[in-house]
Amino acid sequence: MISELSKHHLEDSGFSPLAERMRPRNLEEFVGQDHLLGPSKFLRRMLESGKIFPLIFWGPPGSGKTTLAQMMARYTKAHFIQFSAVLSGVKEIREVVKEAEELLKGEGRKTILFVDEIHRFNKAQQDAFLPHVESGRIILIGATTENPSFEVIAPLLSRTKVLVLNPLRGSDLERIVQKALQDSERGLGKMQVRLLPEALELIKYLADGDARIALNTLEQALAFTQPEAEGIYIITRPIVEEALQKKALRYDKAGEEHYNLISALHKSLRGSDPDGALYWLARMLDAGEDPLYIARRMIRFASEDVGLADPQALLQALAAKEVYHFLGSPEGELALVQAAVYLATAPKSNALYQAYGSVQKDIEKTQSLPVPLHLRNAPTSLMKGLGYGRGYRYAHDYPDTLVAQEYLPEKLKGRLYYRPTDRGYEERIKSRLEIWRKKLGLNPIPSASGGRP
Repeated sequence: MISELSKHHLEDSGFSPLAERMRPRNLEEFVGQDHLLGPSKFLRRMLESGKIFPLIFWGPPGSGKTTLAQMMARYTKAHFIQFSAVLSGVKEIREVVKEAEELLKGEGRKTILFVDEIHRFNKAQQDAFLPHVESGRIILIGATTENPSFEVIAPLLSRTKVLVLNPLRGSDLERIVQKALQDSERGLGKMQVRLLPEALELIKYLADGDARIALNTLEQALAFTQPEAEGIYIITRPIVEEALQKKALRYDKAGEEHYNLISALHKSLRGSDPDGALYWLARMLDAGEDPLYIARRMIRFASEDVGLADPQALLQALAAKEVYHFLGSPEGELALVQAAVYLATAPKSNALYQAYGSVQKDIEKTQSLPVPLHLRNAPTSLMKGLGYGRGYRYAHDYPDTLVAQEYLPEKLKGRLYYRPTDRGYEERIKSRLEIWRKKLGLNPIPSASGGRP
């Protein structure tokens, strides 16, 4: 049920969302991104000097990309045009450039073209910006949530500077929410609103570094709050949950419970218990964990705890990540379920994990041992004269491509790192290696210990 006073408040504000009303207007109001806006930092110096350059803001939603672009126009008195890559194309680019040229010639005023979600433009559309950015007709400010290295064409990247924005910290979100509660001009300061600490913590958690979500959640929760006798609106945790129609499970992405649940999932997979794995997977998804984080952990598990006992395990985990990335929630979650069950029921081996750990220990002890001369590359006559490559035996010149030859540094001669188990596909690998070692006159492979390296 939406309270009457809250409805009047929304009507009085012209239905402008709280997040939009509270958008920072200057550097003093901006919260977060201290690595860019702190004293003597690049973006602060640029804004205060009034000199602006083409930029691409790369960061998660709600981290301040649009706000910073608007502030750049305000500080430099430039004309500001906001452009959506979702709704616009090359035709609109030409129109914007024409407008910018007329303004520059007539008033000597520069134009900032802010392109939201620039990664959604295809190559041809991005190409259309190049001559105008290069000539200075427009100052391009792009915003993207995707890695520009993969989503923005190289010529455009070379003409812009990429600035990385971080998710807002919990303390940043708290400052933003408290400011909205106190601000009488644009926020909720004219109302008597008390946000209980546990409700604030839930808002911060649900926002997950996104200021827009934090303020939207606050506004929605207020709409579901009935005033007390004194006219005070007390927002509690249950009210926040009711407003969002989602009960938040006890979970903190940055705290102990986060690590407890991922540990429980990992150990259920390692213990070959598909039911336990499914339960902890569902718990994490229901609590709002990033599904791609879970996918990344299962990919690691596929190599660490299954390895070559079932080479398909890694492919299953990678496929689940790709499917989720393609479909999103809730459809893509079933791919994570499939991967979890596959991993839980796959034969287990940590032989690769053991082998790599042993190698790392030897490297730590022996540091940079020289590459044996016969294994070195010899592209020049000088190197050949020094013995580089001398004595190397080309495996394809020998029966079964087997030749007795040392591939480790002298100090590590004879070391055996990879010890395959007798489980799953590794049994076949072990059998193959044993045959090869016998032909080469080497000792059999000792049994794998199975412990941690």
